[in-house]
Amino acid sequence: MSFETFIARRYFGSGRFFVSVSTWITIIGVTLGVATVCFVTSMHNGFESEIRSRLLGTSSHISIFPFRGSYITDYRELVSELERLDHVTAVSPFIFYKAAISSSSAGDGIIVRGIDLEKERNTASIEQDIKAGVYSFNAGTQGGDTVRGMLIGDGLAERLGVYLGDPLVLYSLQGEDLRSGARPRVAKFLVTGIFETGLYEFDGSMAYISLPEAQDLFKTGDAVTAVHMKLDDIYLAEKLTPRIDSLLGFRYDVVPWTILHKNLFSWIAIEKLALSIGFSLIVLVAAFSIISTLVMLTMEKRSEIGILKTFGAVPASIRKIFVYKGLTIATVGVVSGWAISLAAGFAQNRWKLVSLPPDIYFISYVPIESHILDYLVAGGVTFVICFLAALIPSQQAARLSVIDVLRQ
Repeated sequence: MSFETFIARRYFGSGRFFVSVSTWITIIGVTLGVATVCFVTSMHNGFESEIRSRLLGTSSHISIFPFRGSYITDYRELVSELERLDHVTAVSPFIFYKAAISSSSAGDGIIVRGIDLEKERNTASIEQDIKAGVYSFNAGTQGGDTVRGMLIGDGLAERLGVYLGDPLVLYSLQGEDLRSGARPRVAKFLVTGIFETGLYEFDGSMAYISLPEAQDLFKTGDAVTAVHMKLDDIYLAEKLTPRIDSLLGFRYDVVPWTILHKNLFSWIAIEKLALSIGFSLIVLVAAFSIISTLVMLTMEKRSEIGILKTFGAVPASIRKIFVYKGLTIATVGVVSGWAISLAAGFAQNRWKLVSLPPDIYFISYVPIESHILDYLVAGGVTFVICFLAALIPSQQAARLSVIDVLRQ
């Protein structure tokens, strides 16, 4: 251990009461700054990860749409072609339209998605989201006929006042010529399953029916409105999109999840950056406390600095003593801040202490996902700020004249 480090450690625990209290207040400031930045960053990581997983559980990784609102008529060949591509684990066609729905007590406008149950099972997570009932469109038989089944979100079920086995009626004017006095097509279904994705918008406005029933209800013929794909790595979506587009002869609109949900994830990224910068001001305030603490320490230790210089200590050594103390404050503050942030994140994930209104934030609580890189960046920036803050008083201490000190 160098003598500069030894003296810095002695100075850390010595001094007048006010200087000691100021040192610990500075450490607390650095600790709170680091803990807040790390916790806020981890909160946004968890929020983004949770939203991403739930959104991709309903829309998958790459979606293929027809140009100009037409239909995909050769979807069977398209699905077979896409399933042979590298990194593609599943492909599913679907129909996606708005319709009116009514129960015996209420009515509403919703989004209806017609799916192939087997293919959708491998592409999306709707089967895992079933909270009541079964993942099936078979509602049994009545009078020898098979009754059509429907899967609906728990928010929609609550709003319509229905549960498993209750009847629902869908109304659609899609494909009709409204000028000829057309009437809406009507289809009756029974609720076979209720799902909960955790996304308020989906659970409150989404219903699934079989693909053939949707083709009949919306008069699409043997066609679909879109196809979505699941990859073995979600972050390959942007890289594979132009290759798939070229392979399909640029006949379709191929959209990766990063573009399909661009507005949402851009908002999350901007909010994360803004809050991190804002809470970093706490560390800057602590940096000013470091300056004041070390300046007071310099004034208190003037005689000792003069003695060190008479023994041959050079100005660089005096600077190191005070810089080491500033870095010691940073070290204690950073480690303590990391520990507090990790403990708070563990408590939040386990007991869900902070809740959110699901109709605004899509999810009901704040999930925490800690990344080591975020912690290292927060700690590194704090060390740099504390180092720069310690340079000013250390330079002042190094410039003290032995003669002036002895005269006093």
